[in-house]
Amino acid sequence: MSHASTENLNVASFDHMPSPAEIKARVPLTDSAALTVTEGRRTLQRLLDRQDPRFLVIVGPCSIHDPSAGLEYARRLRQLSEELSETLCIVMRVYFEKPRTSTGWKGFINDPRMDDSFHIEEGMERGRRFLLDVAEFGLPAATEALDPIAPQYYGDLVSWTAIGARTAESQTHREMASGLSTPVGFKNSTDGSLDAAVNGVLSASRPHSFLGLNEAGEAAIIRTRGNRYAHTVLRGGGGRPNYDTVSVSLAEQALAKAKLPQNIIIDCSHANSWKKPELQPLVMRDVVGQVVAGNKSIVGVMIESFLQDGSQPIPENLSELKYGCSVTDACIGWETTETLLRESCAALKGVVAARAR
Repeated sequence: MSHASTENLNVASFDHMPSPAEIKARVPLTDSAALTVTEGRRTLQRLLDRQDPRFLVIVGPCSIHDPSAGLEYARRLRQLSEELSETLCIVMRVYFEKPRTSTGWKGFINDPRMDDSFHIEEGMERGRRFLLDVAEFGLPAATEALDPIAPQYYGDLVSWTAIGARTAESQTHREMASGLSTPVGFKNSTDGSLDAAVNGVLSASRPHSFLGLNEAGEAAIIRTRGNRYAHTVLRGGGGRPNYDTVSVSLAEQALAKAKLPQNIIIDCSHANSWKKPELQPLVMRDVVGQVVAGNKSIVGVMIESFLQDGSQPIPENLSELKYGCSVTDACIGWETTETLLRESCAALKGVVAARAR
């Protein structure tokens, strides 16, 4: 007696996806890139352990959509990073996956051609190649871990990872974070609550066992050691920012109560600037002022920045895209970025020198 099918009723197809090992074979890790990644991770660990006195700046486009413009930005940032390296530790924001509240472009890996063709296999290979190019410039990269399988494809090229506001409460992402090779920042919830971030840090610091894929693309039980470099990121939410001294103090108290290291990164974008890029410099100046005034828990900031300021919708004719302008959240432009980082470096120089002594 036959029976009706009970699975995959809403699945249109299962298309082949190359394994992580296949993608890595096409875009292999080079010695110079590996050195950038390992040194970047080691530096961030030292910074979180207060063994490196510098101030962390994670800066770059809201999302990568044009590798050419992204690499031009990386070249400029690398040069500025070298110049300011005594005071600032600069890491480039390289985001390929975009969480969506409802609909919208999901990012370069999911839809690299930006036409709803969803060539994920192409996006994964091109995304890995971009990260490799950035690493070969000598610039560490930061990204958001959204798809739990994706780190198997390019995690060896990343120095810092974010768990976003929409996924900080997810058990899947907390388990994944516990096994990542990078320091991981958990953002507070979109409603502004700290609980998800603090509990995320606690969970990620512990060992876990869960289902996943190995490098060969086979189903595997992944058993992790726990990530001792998980920390919190304040990004505002619930209609108000949380970078002010009162909000930072409340975050410090929550971390102390949970017996966690008081390591806080401030996201100058998102709800902390009401998604208005022109307000990001004001947030950064306020945060730098707190550090100069003696705050010891704020270890760094995040900034959304690209070659041009603002943002643009994705046109039907992609040739009409404005070069170096975000297609997701609006960013500050390069001139504003350069001025802001130089200004922050000058303000923090004495603090960092005193810490070094």
